[in-house]
Amino acid sequence: MSEPAVAGLPVSRIGDLAVADPTRRWLIDGLWSQAAVGIIGGPPKAAKSWMALDMAISVASGTPCLGVFDVLEPGRALLFMAEDADAAVRARVAGICRHRGLDIHRLDLHIITATSLRLDLERDRKRLSDVVADLAPRLLLLDPFVRLHRGDENDAGHISGLLAYLRELQREHHLAVVVVHHTRKNGGGAVLGQTLRGSGDFHAWVDSSLYLRRKRDSLILSIEHRSAPAPDSLHLALAGDDATGDVHLEIGGDDPCDAAPDRDLAADVLGALVERPRTRTDLRAQLRVRNERLGTVLDELRNAGRIQRDAGVWIAVPVPVP
Repeated sequence: MSEPAVAGLPVSRIGDLAVADPTRRWLIDGLWSQAAVGIIGGPPKAAKSWMALDMAISVASGTPCLGVFDVLEPGRALLFMAEDADAAVRARVAGICRHRGLDIHRLDLHIITATSLRLDLERDRKRLSDVVADLAPRLLLLDPFVRLHRGDENDAGHISGLLAYLRELQREHHLAVVVVHHTRKNGGGAVLGQTLRGSGDFHAWVDSSLYLRRKRDSLILSIEHRSAPAPDSLHLALAGDDATGDVHLEIGGDDPCDAAPDRDLAADVLGALVERPRTRTDLRAQLRVRNERLGTVLDELRNAGRIQRDAGVWIAVPVPVP
């Protein structure tokens, strides 16, 4: 039960707070936490917008992100793409939809078509809040952050105010907020969040984040979470036909983590699941296998009745004793 308000603030005993539901940990399994705020970061031309659109389409359609990351809570997605013409965004989305066999006209994906949206203006904050309240999206994508204000990104006070507004929006409407942002030039470092351009408040703010960077001819995706271990990095590539516009991101075949392609992966998966139920991300981290190959084996074992998926985790099905 709640205690009386203290100095106008609501107060509760710690034991009376709602217990977190462990089955609702992820929005996109292993990739983005449920109702999380975060950033897709990287240098220019690192496919950040492609990654953001892939996530939004996945949530809106319930199809796996990048073809392998299951969406556990599909729902409406809302976009604001400040640097792309509406027709260009539609063309990109249409290409991804054709690749996945989706009907763009039935996709629960909405785009804000205003010419500008400034979160440092109270008027625009109210307009965005009203749209979110009206549409009730599961995911809000804002791309890029630099076009959402006209202040100094190195001004901690200015940036913290903008991020605080987005956090309030997330908490009030229980939605995921994805912001596309640039990293600094030559921004190396072991902690990828510290390579983000501008104030250090960006790194402190995030719950889940994706970082894209190019290494020679390869595009590398790194995943970080506030409340979960970081999985191994993935190699991505833009694939498809530029002539038809069917361009999409996919996991590349040169992921070095699959060091033993000839092993009996099905037996390894079953052995890991006999120990305890695991998410796909946990399995990949333990077995060090490419997501695409792991997904094939999981489908085979599920079809054979050896495993099942429940509340976002994989479980071994006991074999009846004769």
